[in-house]
Amino acid sequence: MIHFTRTMPILWVAATILLAELPAQADVYQYIDANGTISLTNVPNDPRYRRVVSGLPRSRNVISVGELESVIARHSRAHRLHPALIRAVIKTESDFDPLAVSRAGAIGLMQLMPQTAVRLEVRDSYNPDENIGGGTKYLRQLLDRFDGNLPLALAAYNAGERAVERYQGLPPIAETRQYVKKVLRYYRVFLTNDRLSSSRTYRLQALGAPAPDLGPSIASR
Repeated sequence: MIHFTRTMPILWVAATILLAELPAQADVYQYIDANGTISLTNVPNDPRYRRVVSGLPRSRNVISVGELESVIARHSRAHRLHPALIRAVIKTESDFDPLAVSRAGAIGLMQLMPQTAVRLEVRDSYNPDENIGGGTKYLRQLLDRFDGNLPLALAAYNAGERAVERYQGLPPIAETRQYVKKVLRYYRVFLTNDRLSSSRTYRLQALGAPAPDLGPSIASR
């Protein structure tokens, strides 16, 4: 059994160590007691433990470009966000790698921290559908919280809501400011690509020609 008990500030250090030491198919469980102390284990011995990382076989997390586009479109509609924005966040966070794990312990396409995943009811952050669903829902929540201000919502996605509220604007954190610029840059690129694709398809259909096969659009970005 691998078992860590840590307080909140260094939870993610413990999570990263635990993930590194576990076999590929091991699950990670978390329990937070009344004092805010967090316990992480791969062998839960108390019913209050909740799974925060599912160790499903990696082969089950492979997703084609077409399937990924479909998942992005579905969750974007559900949470009233443009698919180009979700693609931009995924590109910035993981470069479209569903198995990505950051040094801080963030997981999957939209790099969900284990605690955030629990709050969003994401059971398997490596699963592209669940990860995108949770990340899109979280971004929608942040946009609502910051009155539709996209740069602030993105800053909160990167640095946390409290950091944005503390500074009442973009936090003076170089990494966060660079993150916001990067997402917005990709967002503009993907928006332009979508508009060009839609315009090209419309013209072809008006001429009676079939819509083109655009191929692996995400893989090439």
